[in-house]
Amino acid sequence: MSILLNPVLISVVLLCALCLLKLNVMFSLIIACITGGLIAGLPLLDITSTMLNGFSANAEAAMAYILLGTFASCLAYTGITDIFAKKIAQAVKGSKLTLVIIMIVIAVISQTFIPIHTAFIPILIPPLLGMMNEMKMDRRLMAGALIFGMMPYVGVPVGYGLIFMGIVADNMTASGMSVAVSDVIGVNWMLVLCFIPGMIYIWFRYRKPREYKNVQADLTAYNEVKSTKLTRDHYIAIAAVLITAAVEVKTQSLTVSAIAGLLVMFLLGAVKWKDIEARFTDGLHMMGNIAFVMLVAGGFGKVMTATGGVDTLVEVAANALSGSRLLAATVITLIGLIVTMGIGSSFATVPVIAFLYVPLCAQIGFSTQATIALISAAAALGDAGSPASDATLGPTCGLNADGQHDHIWDTCVPSFVTFNLPLMVGAIVLAQFL
Repeated sequence: MSILLNPVLISVVLLCALCLLKLNVMFSLIIACITGGLIAGLPLLDITSTMLNGFSANAEAAMAYILLGTFASCLAYTGITDIFAKKIAQAVKGSKLTLVIIMIVIAVISQTFIPIHTAFIPILIPPLLGMMNEMKMDRRLMAGALIFGMMPYVGVPVGYGLIFMGIVADNMTASGMSVAVSDVIGVNWMLVLCFIPGMIYIWFRYRKPREYKNVQADLTAYNEVKSTKLTRDHYIAIAAVLITAAVEVKTQSLTVSAIAGLLVMFLLGAVKWKDIEARFTDGLHMMGNIAFVMLVAGGFGKVMTATGGVDTLVEVAANALSGSRLLAATVITLIGLIVTMGIGSSFATVPVIAFLYVPLCAQIGFSTQATIALISAAAALGDAGSPASDATLGPTCGLNADGQHDHIWDTCVPSFVTFNLPLMVGAIVLAQFL
């Protein structure tokens, strides 16, 4: 089979092209999957059947995502997140460094112990824009701080980090390399260190004054909070967060911990019985897209394996790259960058690249630890720089409330340069020694 007609290669290139053209990621996966299967000579019905069978590979992670989306919706329903935002907005003033540190801490918490993802940004950031304008604070600095705070999930096994590491472990195991979550934890903490130089650079690069017009932002969500006094429902929400964190640590399962937190709020009445259906609908709306992309990505990997093109592609790539581990790691990382920048989600990217990376890395001679580092880094590249990533869209949503923050040039480009490049270099270097 000619390498140029390899069904896996064509599928991945087509997938990247469609995503870069801003076609829906899930539909792009389906088109690329069917195209690859047809090129390999598989009957159409066999392709769809194999793809559906592959959904199970990421079913647990998809379920956890939807339940966490529901949990975040319930927390917002009680009003506890709004009150927290109001208190912070009232307390922060004067120091750029203090504001940056507080935003980083809140962003870290939003991915770990209170897994509400980017839901806090549209509530918390717009009320602070006036104060930021008075300080002449460059919003690129704030965008970098928010993204930096959301990226440690790569190496912190709590909240979304636990989901991510579970996806890496499950898909590497499914692709023929036995990996446990503990193995991923043992490697990925080193990748987190790669983000620190980027944040230091952002601070020194963008701490200089930058002028903005005093345009009134939409403060609807902020103004709806009339009192910051905690009520019974707020205390129940806090208890639910603590129980969710405790169950997660005990069981290492986000699905179980999310269910525990939801039960606390439902049974104790913080969320009224008549509103439970609406909370699940909101949760599905918030996280359902990523969940379904992950399911389809699992089917994509299953079909690509069935084409037989993986073995051929691995053999050709291994022969071409076997002479240099440094060159091999560089090429592998660049391929991952292309794929994940198109998809925009590290969670959905892992299943797409794992089925290809695992046999390729094994053939070249990379250890299990080096393969974990390359896959994890390649997947995380999309979160830090892709225009389609929640990690970049969230900060822009808050910082552009008054129309003075550009998504591409003020969020995506700075974060790509300051976070993606060090992460790529770090993964390539680590792969040489692990």
